[in-house]
Amino acid sequence: MKYVIGVDLGTSAVKLLLINQQGEIVQEVSKSLSLIQERNGYSEQDPRVWVKESVSGLSELLEKFGGSADDIEGISFSGQMHGLVLLNGENQVLRNAILWNDTRTTKQCKEIYEVVGNDRLLEITKNPALEGFTLPKLLWVKEQEPEIFSKAAKFVLPKDYLRYKLTGLLHMDYSDAAGTLLLDIRSNSWSNELCEALELSPDLCPPLVDSHEQTGSITSYISELTGLSTSTRVFAGGADNACAAIGSGILEEGKTLCSIGTSGVILSYESSNDKEFGGKVHYFNHGASEAYYTMGVTLAAGYSLSWFKEVFANNESFEDLVDKVDTVPPGSNGLLFTPYVFGERTPHADASIRASFIGMDSSHTRNDFVRAVMEGITFSLNGSIDLFRKNGKKIVTVVSTGGGTKNDHWLQMQADIFDVNVIKLASEQGPGMGAAMLAAYGCGWFDSLKDCADTFLKVDQTYTPDPEKVKKYNEIFAIYLDVYGQTKRLNERLVPYRK
Repeated sequence: MKYVIGVDLGTSAVKLLLINQQGEIVQEVSKSLSLIQERNGYSEQDPRVWVKESVSGLSELLEKFGGSADDIEGISFSGQMHGLVLLNGENQVLRNAILWNDTRTTKQCKEIYEVVGNDRLLEITKNPALEGFTLPKLLWVKEQEPEIFSKAAKFVLPKDYLRYKLTGLLHMDYSDAAGTLLLDIRSNSWSNELCEALELSPDLCPPLVDSHEQTGSITSYISELTGLSTSTRVFAGGADNACAAIGSGILEEGKTLCSIGTSGVILSYESSNDKEFGGKVHYFNHGASEAYYTMGVTLAAGYSLSWFKEVFANNESFEDLVDKVDTVPPGSNGLLFTPYVFGERTPHADASIRASFIGMDSSHTRNDFVRAVMEGITFSLNGSIDLFRKNGKKIVTVVSTGGGTKNDHWLQMQADIFDVNVIKLASEQGPGMGAAMLAAYGCGWFDSLKDCADTFLKVDQTYTPDPEKVKKYNEIFAIYLDVYGQTKRLNERLVPYRK
């Protein structure tokens, strides 16, 4: 039996999966990671900690495995997007990595628009300038830490630095490059135009490769530390959302992923890079070759329910909290919630907007409020699906992952609000599974990633829309869409009074 390893380098943990040729998880290990937050809005990590914990995790994985290291043919990676890792000429780390959720770069985003122009930026990158992207971070270091920036020879993203330390070779795949705001998505090359306009050397950008391409082998030093064989092939891997798409089987037109974690993601497969969404959704390279994905984000998806539980049911489990939602009819007896607890991303990139309960009266019970929160989260996600459909996309099936799959009533709610069949997978490993699938495909186990998905991924249950509930939810969704415009100015006036 042969095996591959999928490494998912996230923000809170690095997770490692050992998977066999049937797609079965043989062993798994998780190592916690912590944030460095020296000031409000700052979010950093030390890249050397990623390496330390990953090497420790690989060593533990090999110990648990107990088989021959020679049977582990390949390893690949999924990684948190957008994080800036600056390296000097000897590929040594110059400063802590600035992460995707760091918000210090508002000024640099404005600078990008002033220098490049909104329309031209969208033409080149298909994405707006947001604080989370890598390019604004580069400009921030250039302005605020010129001594450090003067020593910079290359920048990479988190998983790329980890892979470099395992192989001694430096690359970046297209799916992560698309999240830097420096990739020309039409030509799939670094944009010399953007580099020149913003006075950045194109030499800072690393060589580009496909996610399934081999990018070296395990070094003898890492082999000694972990027990891995030096013959183990290392593949580029991809951005976490691209790998989540692969690990959920989003590999053909019409297939869409709904992932509900702290934030929520609606991600849909695209076979071309020529659609126009006006910057209202993210448009990135897929981990599959010559493919792309569009993505909408709800900033506080699962977090909205966590917040409600913490404030109003702190001593109860989530299971108890949502146990009676099926006793409340669609529409929560006239109670509507907008999940703007952190502001919103799609379709409204608005940092000032905040959440609302609309329609409260004395007849409402806690169960009404719980269902309203769940419906509001799902309405927000449906905003991205609605945007896709209005731009000509056909949504055939939605694969649901994350916290939204823990409750059958919520899965049925998704089917009714999205008006499409919703699929729950038998095993849900998302990005880590996608990374392992890239290694399996790279090793030649399958002729395509889709063939790999057909073997590795199994459907547990399908939820079919109820026509009567679909009709009712369509009416309520129209009201939901009005709430943003009706409350936007009120929330802006409340900003000075917030903590």
